[in-house]
Amino acid sequence: MTARNLNSDQFALLEFKDRIAGPQNVLANNWTASTSVCNWIGVSCGILHKRVIALNLTSMNLRGTIPPHLGNLSFLLSLDLSSNNLYGLLPKELGQLHRLKILRLSLNSLNGEIPSWLGNLHRVRRLQMENNNFTGTIPQTLVNISNLEILNMGFNQLFGQAPSSIFKISSLKFISLFRNSLSGDLPNDMCQHLPKLEVLHLSLNELSGSIPSSLGKCSNLKYFSLYFNQFTGIIPRSIGNLTRLEELDLGLNNLEGNLPNDLCHLCPKLEGLYLDANELSGNIPSNLLENKFSGLIPKSIFNSTMLEGIYLYDNNLEVKDATFTGTLPPMIEAPKLNVLSLHRNKLRGNIPNSILNASMLKLLDLGDNFFSGPIPETFGNLRHLEWFRIANNYLTMGSTINHEWTFLSSLTNCKNLTRVDISENPLNGTLPTNIGNLSASLIYFYAIDCELKGNIPMEIGNLSNLLLLQLDHNKLSGFIPTSIGGMRNLQGLDLSFNKLGGPILESLCGLERLYDMSLGLNKLHGSIPSCFGNITSLRYLYLNSNKLSSAIPSTLWKLKDILEVDLSSNYLNNSHALDVGDLRSLLKLNLSRNLFTGDILSTFGGLQTLVFLDLSNNILHGHIPESFGGLISLTFLDLCNNNLSGVIPKSLEKLLYLKYFNVSLNRLEGEIPTKGCFSNFPSTSFMQNYALCGPPRLLVPPCKNDIRKNSKMGVLHDLRYGLPIICIFMVLLVLVIMYRRYRIRSTTLPITDDSLCLGTWRRISHAELSRATSGFDEHNMLGSGSFGYVYKGRLSDGMEVAIKVFNLQIEGAFRSFDIECEAMRNIVHPLVLGFMSNGNLEKWLHSNSCFLDIIQRINIMVDVAAALEYLHSGHPTPIIHCDLKPSNILLDEDMVAHVGDFGIAKLLGEGDVVKQTMTLATIGYMAPEFGSTGIVSIKCDIYSYGIVLIETFTRKKPTDEIFGDEMTIRHWVKRLLSEGMIDIVDADLLRREDENFVIKANCISSILELALDCSAELPEERKDMKDVVVELKKIKQTFLNIIQR
Repeated sequence: MTARNLNSDQFALLEFKDRIAGPQNVLANNWTASTSVCNWIGVSCGILHKRVIALNLTSMNLRGTIPPHLGNLSFLLSLDLSSNNLYGLLPKELGQLHRLKILRLSLNSLNGEIPSWLGNLHRVRRLQMENNNFTGTIPQTLVNISNLEILNMGFNQLFGQAPSSIFKISSLKFISLFRNSLSGDLPNDMCQHLPKLEVLHLSLNELSGSIPSSLGKCSNLKYFSLYFNQFTGIIPRSIGNLTRLEELDLGLNNLEGNLPNDLCHLCPKLEGLYLDANELSGNIPSNLLENKFSGLIPKSIFNSTMLEGIYLYDNNLEVKDATFTGTLPPMIEAPKLNVLSLHRNKLRGNIPNSILNASMLKLLDLGDNFFSGPIPETFGNLRHLEWFRIANNYLTMGSTINHEWTFLSSLTNCKNLTRVDISENPLNGTLPTNIGNLSASLIYFYAIDCELKGNIPMEIGNLSNLLLLQLDHNKLSGFIPTSIGGMRNLQGLDLSFNKLGGPILESLCGLERLYDMSLGLNKLHGSIPSCFGNITSLRYLYLNSNKLSSAIPSTLWKLKDILEVDLSSNYLNNSHALDVGDLRSLLKLNLSRNLFTGDILSTFGGLQTLVFLDLSNNILHGHIPESFGGLISLTFLDLCNNNLSGVIPKSLEKLLYLKYFNVSLNRLEGEIPTKGCFSNFPSTSFMQNYALCGPPRLLVPPCKNDIRKNSKMGVLHDLRYGLPIICIFMVLLVLVIMYRRYRIRSTTLPITDDSLCLGTWRRISHAELSRATSGFDEHNMLGSGSFGYVYKGRLSDGMEVAIKVFNLQIEGAFRSFDIECEAMRNIVHPLVLGFMSNGNLEKWLHSNSCFLDIIQRINIMVDVAAALEYLHSGHPTPIIHCDLKPSNILLDEDMVAHVGDFGIAKLLGEGDVVKQTMTLATIGYMAPEFGSTGIVSIKCDIYSYGIVLIETFTRKKPTDEIFGDEMTIRHWVKRLLSEGMIDIVDADLLRREDENFVIKANCISSILELALDCSAELPEERKDMKDVVVELKKIKQTFLNIIQR
C-alpha cells in the first residue's frame, strides 16, 4: 500500500518536472525513477508512512507552470515554490491538500484571481503569495482558514475592498496587503478579533476613511503602516495604547488636526515614527517634549529607550514661542534615538538645549522652519552626529568672540560629521579659524547666504576630504586662501556673490577632481591662470563679473569635456584667438561685456552641442561666419553691440531651435533672412545697423532688388498687353491674395515674438483627423495610455502623424492635457514628435523578435540623456518629465530616440528647485523621494534615467518578480557588478565566447557604474544630466577606438 502511494507521489512530481525548466537542469538530472523519491532534491518524506510531506524548491530559478498533479500529494504539509519564475494560474487541485500547513508561492509571476478554494485549506498557518501578478478581489472564504498566522498578498494587482472577514481570523499574527489597489474603509472593529496581531502592513493602496478607533485593541502590534493611502481625519488616541509598537508609519495620507497627547504613551520599544507629508497642524504636545522617564511605563514618546527615528517633516506643525521659552522640560532622553527629522514644518521659537539629551543622534534636520534665537553652542555634545542641518530659519549667533561663530567651534567635537548645512540664516559674524578642526569625514559644507563677513580662514584647507564647499551669497572679503588648493578631493567650489579680491591663485590648479568652480560676482583681478587647462575634470567654470584682465589662456580651450564657461563682465581681451573648436561638449559660452577684438573664427560652427552663445558688448569685427549654421542645438545667440559687418548668413535659417537672436548695434547690411525661426524674431533683434533691409514688420527699409524687379515687371506688362489687360490681371490678383489670406488666417496659429522657432502650424479640424484615421479605426491605433489613445493617420497633404485622443471621462484627463500642452509649448527640441515608426524602447528590449546591439543601446541612451538635459536646463522654465521609462522612449525610422508622454510633467517656476505633486510616476522607475514625499526635482528624472539605463543593458525590468523592497534592481546590479558582468548583462548582448568579450564587458561595466551614480538613493549624490551626456559619449568613443584598432 505504501509503495503504491509513494509511486503516486513520484508520478505527481515527475509531472511537475516535465513542466518545469531550470538553468542547470537540476530536476531533470536528479529526479529520476531509478532513485527513491525521498532522496530527490527538495523533497522530504515522513518517517512513518514514507510519503512526501514537504516540497521545497525555493530560489532555484525554475520556469514553467504548476501542474494539477501536485494536488495528489495528499500527505503534503509544506509547499514552498517561492523565488522562481513560475507563471500561469493556480490549479484548483491544490485545494485537495487538506493537511497543508505552509503554502509559499511568493516572488513568481503567477496570475489570475486569488482562488476561493484556498478557504478549503483549513490547516494552513502560512499563506504567502506576495510579489506576483494576481488580480481581482480577496476572497471571503479565507475566513475558513481558522489557524492562519501569516497572510501576505502584498505587491500584486488586487483591487476592491479588503474583506472584513480577514480581520476576524483571531490566530493572525502577520497581515501584509501592501502595494495593491485596495480601496474602501477599514472596518471600525478591525482589532476586536486580532489579539495576536504583530504586523499590519497596508501601505501603498487606495484605502480611505478614518483610521479605526479600535486600533488600540491590537495590543501585540509591533509594526503598523498605512503609508501612502488616502486616510483622512485625525490620528486616533487609542494608538497610544499600543505599548509594544516598534514602528508607526502614517506618512503621505491626508490626516489632519493636532497630534494627540496620547501619542506620548507609546511603548519604550518604538524605533521609528513616520508622520511625514500629512496636513497635521497645531502645537506639538507638551508631553511629547517632556522627559519624565521613571520605572517601566514611559510617559512620553521621547522617553522610549528603543526609539531610533522620529520623522515629522512636511506637515504644518507649529510650536509656539511659549513652548520654547523659560524653563523647558528636557525634550529627549531616548538613548537610542539616531534620527530626528522635523524639516519643512512651521516650527517656531528657540532650539531648546534639551535636544542635546539625545546623545546618540546621527541625523538632526531642523531646516526649513521658523526657528529663531541663538544657535545652541553645545551641539558638540552630540558626539555621534553625522548630518547636521538647520538651513532656512531665522537663527542668529549667541555669544561671540571677535564675531566668530562659536557654535561652529563646538561642532569640532563631532568626529563623524559628514554634512553641515547652516545656510540661509542671518548669522552674521566670521568663520572661526578652528573650522579646520571639523571632522576629517566632512564631505559637504554649506553656509550660503548667512551674512558671513571677513576672510576665509587659511585653516579651511585642513578639510582634506571635502567634496563640496559652498560659501556663496555672503560678504566675504580678502583673498581666496592658497590652502584651498590642497583640498584634493574637492569637486564643487562656490564662492560667488561675495567681495573677494586679489588674483586667482595658481594653487587652485591642484584641485584635480574639481568639476564646478564658481567665483563669479567678486572683485578678483589679474589674469586667468593658464594651468586651469590642466583641470581636466572641470565641467563648469564661472568667473563672470570680476575685474579680470589680460588674455584668456589658450590652454583653457583644451578642456574638451567642459560644459559651461561664463567669463562675462570682465576686462578680458584676445591676444590669443578665441579658438574654441575643440570644445565639442560645450553647452554654454558667455564672453559678453569684455574687450575682445578681431574676427569670429569659423571653428565656432563645429560646436554642435552648443545651446547658449553670448559674444555681445565687445569690439568684434568682420563677418558673422557662415559656419554658424552648424550650431544645430543653439537656442540663444547674442552678437549685439560689436562692429560686425557684412550680411546675416542664410545658413542661420537652419537653426531650428533658435529662440533668441540679437545682432543690433552693429554694421550689418543686406537682406534679413525670412525663413525658419527668422519669421518670429522681433524688430529689436536688428536695430541700429548699417544697411539691413527686409519686411516692414522689422522696421527696416525694403530691399531695393525687390522694388526694381516689381517696377520692371509693371512696365513690361504695360508695353506688351496694354492697360485693359493689366486691370483684369490686377483684379484677379487681388481676389487671389484675399482668398489666400483668408485661408492662411483660418489655418495658422498666431505667431508672437517669443513663440517657438518651428515654423507655422496648421489648425486641423476634427473632421480631417477623423478622415486621416478612418474614423479613429482600431486598426490605426498605435497604443493606449492612462488618459486616452494614440492613432496613426495621414493628413490631406500626405503628412504622416501620430494623434493623441484624450478620454475626458477619465479623472485627470483635462489636467494631463494641460500639462502636456504646457510642456510641449516650452520645449524646442526633437522632443516634439512626428510618427515614430520603430515603436518604443520597451518593445526592442523585451520582444523576442527585436534586438539592439551595444552601440544602438548607447546611442539611444545618449539621445535620452540629451533630451533630459535639454528639459532641465535648455529653457528658462525647467521641465521635469516625472515618468521616464522605456515605453515613453520612442524610436523614429533612423532609430533616433525621442522622449514622449508629458502627461504628468512638472514645470519649475523661476527660482524653484523642487515641486510637490500627488501624481505618482511608474513604480520601479520612481525616485525614492518622489514616492515617499511627492517632492519632485530634476534629480527624480536622473534617478529614472539610471534605472532605464540599467534595464537597457540587463534586459530586466525593475518590477520583475526577483526585485522588491529588500532587493531592488539597483541593489542587484551593485552587488553583482564586482562579481562578474556575465551574470548581469542581457545574455544576447554579451557572451563569453564573443571575440571582444573583455572590451564589451569593460564598456558595459562603465555604463552600469554610471547608471548607479544616476540612481543614487540621495538626490544630491546623483550625477548631473550634463555630465551624463559627456560621460556616456566618452564611454562610446573609447569603446569604438579600441574596437577599430
